[in-house]
Amino acid sequence: MKRKITPTDVEKVMRDDDFIVSKTDPTGRITYGNRIFIEFSGYTEAELIGSQHNIIRHPDMPRGVFKLLWDTVQDKRECNAYVKNMAKDGSFYWVFANITPDLDAKGNITGYFSVRRKPSASAIATVTDLYRTMLSAEQAAGPKDAIQASTKILNDLLSEKGMNYDELVLAI
Repeated sequence: MKRKITPTDVEKVMRDDDFIVSKTDPTGRITYGNRIFIEFSGYTEAELIGSQHNIIRHPDMPRGVFKLLWDTVQDKRECNAYVKNMAKDGSFYWVFANITPDLDAKGNITGYFSVRRKPSASAIATVTDLYRTMLSAEQAAGPKDAIQASTKILNDLLSEKGMNYDELVLAI
């Protein structure tokens, strides 16, 4: 259940030894969250279980990043990404996420497993500028063309750097 939450400028910073772990079903509904996930999200375990994982989506995150993430994991490949999440109280926290599809013996996706850790300050600075540019392109394009507009910004950057997305994310 998605709630209307007003973002604040309050940042929660992960500790160096924290790992946020969650699992979802194939549709993105949370089936497990560890105590660090519960702590940083501000939700109770009961509020998280059964909710869509986007319950913690921050409005500063461009839709184009999530499209890339979902396309990658639905193609049965792991994905790394820097993500700004929003807690129940409107505060935010940055994570470096690794999302991996869970596959059954026949290779069918049965869910997704995500482990998030504290990102470096330099990586956050880099992606903040990129995400701001992507978000601006989404807003200028309007809802219908938003994802395409922000994906173009990202793809142009990758082309310019001669890297794929994973190479970029791991390099910053």
